[in-house]
This record gives sequence, structure tokens and C-alpha cells, in this order.
Amino acid sequence: MTQELSPATQAVLNAVTLKRYDVPYYACPNSIDQIKSDVAAALRAAADQVAPEPDDIDEGSLSLAAIRNRCKVRDELLAIAAELEGRDG
Repeated sequence: MTQELSPATQAVLNAVTLKRYDVPYYACPNSIDQIKSDVAAALRAAADQVAPEPDDIDEGSLSLAAIRNRCKVRDELLAIAAELEGRDG
């Protein structure tokens, strides 16, 4: 039985498989596990670069709203990565 994927995760996988193979993600059964692993790694790296965890310096230079927004973006990217790896958040 295949895992039901969220719309966000489906969109990410489709973007990759349509670009690379010109087919939707569910049409790549032989390579989908490797694709999921690769995309999860890329999303984790993106989260670290674009929305790193706040630190003490951020608390002095960023507004609380900016820190919350960064955390939300980071959490959403990491949630997709976890879903791709078959983990809960």
C-alpha cells in the first residue's frame, strides 16, 4: 500500500519527476524511493540555508514576527522532507 501524500509533497515530487522524466511522481515506481530521498535531502539543506533556526543574535536583530515566520517556513520544509522519508514531522 502506498503512503498518502499531502498536496504540498505531491507538488514537490511532481516538479522533480516532470522536470527529469516528463511524468508525474506516481509513474516512477522503480526510482521513486531514491527520488524521495534526494528531494528530502535538498529540502533539509534549503531549510538550513533559507530559514535557519533562530539564535541569540536573531533575537536582537529580528522582530518576533520575522522569527516566527522563519520558523514556520522551516517547519513546513522539514515536514515535507519528513513525509518524503515516511516519517511523522
